[in-house]
Amino acid sequence: MQALILAGGEGTRLRPLTTTVPKPVVPLVDRPFIVFMLDWLRGHGVDDVVISCGFLAAGVHNVLGDGSAYGMRLRYVEEPKPLGTGGAVKFAESLLDERFLMLNGDVLTDIDLTAQLAQHERTGARATLALVPVEDPSAYGLVRRNGDLSVSEFLEKPSPDQIDTNLINAGAYVLHRDVLADVPTDQHVSIEREVFPTLVNDGLYGYEASGYWLDIGTPERYLQATYDILDGAVRTSVTDAYDAAHLAVADGAQVHGRVVGPALVGAGARIADGALVTGRSVLGRDVEVAEGAHVDGSVVLDGAVVGPHAQLTHCIVGPGARIGAHCRLGEAVVLGECVTLGADNQLAAGARLSPNVSLPDGAIKF
Repeated sequence: MQALILAGGEGTRLRPLTTTVPKPVVPLVDRPFIVFMLDWLRGHGVDDVVISCGFLAAGVHNVLGDGSAYGMRLRYVEEPKPLGTGGAVKFAESLLDERFLMLNGDVLTDIDLTAQLAQHERTGARATLALVPVEDPSAYGLVRRNGDLSVSEFLEKPSPDQIDTNLINAGAYVLHRDVLADVPTDQHVSIEREVFPTLVNDGLYGYEASGYWLDIGTPERYLQATYDILDGAVRTSVTDAYDAAHLAVADGAQVHGRVVGPALVGAGARIADGALVTGRSVLGRDVEVAEGAHVDGSVVLDGAVVGPHAQLTHCIVGPGARIGAHCRLGEAVVLGECVTLGADNQLAAGARLSPNVSLPDGAIKF
């Protein structure tokens, strides 16, 4: 089975994490984000994946390679310019099988693709959209279905009196290549807004999926995805490494302080006496947490240093960053790669610092 993953976006909402790293390979818990998608696809029989890249495309290929490490073949196409979801599929058309899966590359999910494929075959569909229920449908475009599961209508940003379903597009599609026949070449086209509506009453069906689904496009959702992976709310292999205390501590890590699970500590990480790691935190490879520091519900990426008595709460620290003594980082703060904070700095309210920024001692109380 073949899948096409659209991974060409710049990930602007996740900056500064995506300033130097392509969004598909931003680290999430213990692996590049897109590897969760590859593992999920492999579990449903996918062995051939085409990745449509754009921004920092070489970085995606350099990290993932030919796919042999993931038990599948990976191939790459690089858009010459942003082409939208429909234009990107059209650009990759020559590599696509007669029937293939198409997936948005910024979603963490464990929905049942095998069941979606089975419905697709049973209904004789040309295209089948995975649909997921949401608590507040007013913020999304809704998808209405007929009794035979065919799609009857798309409804963008409905008013309260129009809401008669809570199903939205989940960004996972089973497609036949002939649906691309009328898509223009080398033009920006949205498959959701310009192609799928033309297939209503012409072979377009919706599959109501159950399971976990989250768009990780913002720092808040990135952290939520981290927590959900550590909690086992989404099916992944991460929890397979847990000990009885729900800790995954890699070989070579030195834990002298206290770590409260669920949590993950990478190889070579060092947690000093008197340090505390809590609240579903992730420490990457070679991270240092000094004495008296408290890391709570935060992600500290490879090689970062957390100074003595620093406090990190629900924040993201980029690789190689250095946080001075007694610093305080609050909700949704994001530090880019190799940021340096002198002692006694305080950041809160979603503050973001770009890569390589350096602040002296006590420079900011925000």
